Amino acid sequence: MPKGQPETVPKDGLTTRQRRNRPLLAVHTGTGKGKSTAAFGLALRAWNQGWPIGVFQFVKSAKWRVGEERALRVLGDSGEGGSVAWHKMGEGWSWVQRDLADSEEAAREGWAQVRRDLDAERYRLYVLDEFTYPLHWGWIDTDEVVATLRERPGAQHVVITGRNAPAALIDAADLVTEMGKVKHPMDAGQKGQRGIEW
Repeated sequence: MPKGQPETVPKDGLTTRQRRNRPLLAVHTGTGKGKSTAAFGLALRAWNQGWPIGVFQFVKSAKWRVGEERALRVLGDSGEGGSVAWHKMGEGWSWVQRDLADSEEAAREGWAQVRRDLDAERYRLYVLDEFTYPLHWGWIDTDEVVATLRERPGAQHVVITGRNAPAALIDAADLVTEMGKVKHPMDAGQKGQRGIEW
């Protein structure tokens, strides 16, 4: 697609401007590294446009210090771009064994908050980080999520990250990227390191 030109123009009755400005649902999935990183790259672009951003992390523990969180909070507080609200909904349960009942409840409450914010049109960009896990595990109903996202009001963009994205979510999305792992230092026994994994 040279210069960002579409290969075909649908006969949907929309003007070029209307089509360009319609809200998108993006999914970053697959076994490779970079799903969340790509979503936070979108958040940087949204911040630069002055959009309010809501980040909802469904796996990261509130105790974990994530580099993207610090950077986006500083940017959000700078008064130069959009505002940034950060919500951690999990206890780190995908990587560390925890009380699954508490984790499931936290995930459900997180989704309920996202629904309330969508109804209120609180943000222009929503980053639902690691949200595919509670969908994959059946904690949150995928069909209900898809219906809610299809019916969201206004011009609210949503990006969802995580492995094992359900087929119904992929079908509903406008943009799907599958990150594939070719090689990773962890394959050779190296643990995650500062500045690379966090």
